[in-house]
Amino acid sequence: MTGPALAAAAGLGFGFFQTLNRRAVGGMNDAYLATFLQLLVALGVLLVASAASEDLGLLGDATALSLAYFSVAGVIHFSLGWTLLNMSQMRIGAARTSPLLATNPVFGAAIAALVLQELPGPLVWLGVGLVVAGAFVVSLERVAEVGWGVSWADTLPGLATALAWATSPVLIKEGLEGLPSPLLGLTLGMVVAVVAYAAALPLRPRVDGPALGSWDSLAFKLAAGLMVGLSVWARWASLDYADIAVVLALGLLSVPVVLLLSPLLMGRHLERVTLQVWGGAALVVV
Repeated sequence: MTGPALAAAAGLGFGFFQTLNRRAVGGMNDAYLATFLQLLVALGVLLVASAASEDLGLLGDATALSLAYFSVAGVIHFSLGWTLLNMSQMRIGAARTSPLLATNPVFGAAIAALVLQELPGPLVWLGVGLVVAGAFVVSLERVAEVGWGVSWADTLPGLATALAWATSPVLIKEGLEGLPSPLLGLTLGMVVAVVAYAAALPLRPRVDGPALGSWDSLAFKLAAGLMVGLSVWARWASLDYADIAVVLALGLLSVPVVLLLSPLLMGRHLERVTLQVWGGAALVVV
């Protein structure tokens, strides 16, 4: 399978993950504990996949720098990014979070320019402008009579998630230079993220109500963890065969998946996808 095909599969899979995750966190109150559970499930998927299909001896041959790159990428992408994602979905829902997450190519272009000296051309800047416009349209969406407005403060967790997910591919690319196995690098990053999260979990703020909600919410969270484990595996593998810009762009396939499925799974009274949300999402995907 080619790099772009893997990236497209990851984008579609991540759309299904976001929808399942929204259903899960809709009944949960503790974003930190929910994220830790998600990390554990995804780690289980990756450990099984690594043991079944990879040469574990590659880890012994890897450079210390590549191991460090994958470790930092794991903390940024999973520990930080997934926490912010859960916070955003709890605050504004999946349909409004998804277009904000799709701004990560904008951050990716800026990071590539600063770190790798990859200066975008005019067509890329046009794309960046459309993405920013789409995120702006979503953030200003208003249905005043039912209180569906989304303030800039409410968009910050989603935008911060996009920034985290735009940073990790640069680190992954560097890590692959010394460890030519995306799956092993991903698994290593996930292990480090789980350990770091477990150490910080006792420091999380207290919440009112049941932390993980009902058994129904827990089942959806487990399914979401399984789906995101597979999707992230496909995304990291695609970085070994395709440019970062291609991988980030094809990740935008998650947006229409979320907008179509979230109202069906959550109900239109909770996930109200208006023409303005569709308009903002269309600008982002274009």
